[in-house]
Amino acid sequence: MSEPLAFIRSRRIGDLLPWADQVAAAERFDLSLAQVEDLTLAADILPGRYQRNRRMLSCADQRTLFNSRVAIIGCGGLGGYVLEELARLGVGELLVVDPDVFEEHNLNRQLLASPLDLGRRKVDVAVERVARVNPAVSVTAVPAAFDLTKGGLLQGARVAVDGLDSIDARLELASVCRDLGIPLVHGAIAGWYGQLTTQPPGELLLEKIYGRAGHAIASNGVEKELGNPSFTPAVVASLEVAEVCKLLLGRGTTLAGRCLNIDLLDMEFCEIRL
Repeated sequence: MSEPLAFIRSRRIGDLLPWADQVAAAERFDLSLAQVEDLTLAADILPGRYQRNRRMLSCADQRTLFNSRVAIIGCGGLGGYVLEELARLGVGELLVVDPDVFEEHNLNRQLLASPLDLGRRKVDVAVERVARVNPAVSVTAVPAAFDLTKGGLLQGARVAVDGLDSIDARLELASVCRDLGIPLVHGAIAGWYGQLTTQPPGELLLEKIYGRAGHAIASNGVEKELGNPSFTPAVVASLEVAEVCKLLLGRGTTLAGRCLNIDLLDMEFCEIRL
């Protein structure tokens, strides 16, 4: 890789490599954009797209994110925003799992939904979106409902993110993450309200919130009763991404052992110890 690296160094501007030169390096040396990005970060040169990250993230931090795999279970209201923000942040490998297609009622709040994509599988649109937003990021799409039989999909993921709308499925995801030793970032939304927590490996935090399997409250929660505007999933998803970033970098204080309840109508945030 000495020639590509020499090319990258010759094209940098200060400590930044412009996007056009990242593309040129990939084409000239028959490399993927992901390979070029990893080479660039390993040389302590920052791809230009991340220059606004560098006051809070070092090149080493950015490379840690790029070499991480995150599983996003559910690609609707929460999951679409999570996908977009993780791709823009520079997390290099994303897994998206969702069985659904876009319907008209998704258009008010789901970032990936558009009239042109009605009837299309959400995970297919997710792959296309990331290819447009950050082509160096790879996406594995699974057009299926998540359950205990899909646990093997999470192998190799450093963090899983809950974008589900079913309590039963959430409890199954929590169980799989516990068995695999993967931290789970949980978010839920309904109307003006949301909640967020991070379940470390081995913990039973979602069971404490929802009740143990077989004794959980109504399976679909209250989302259909209270509805969802455009802003609630954006807020909760952004907080989920912040938790993911901290987990991947081993920095800051997560919501492990705590549940953050969010009331956007009265703009109140309440923390409950679990």
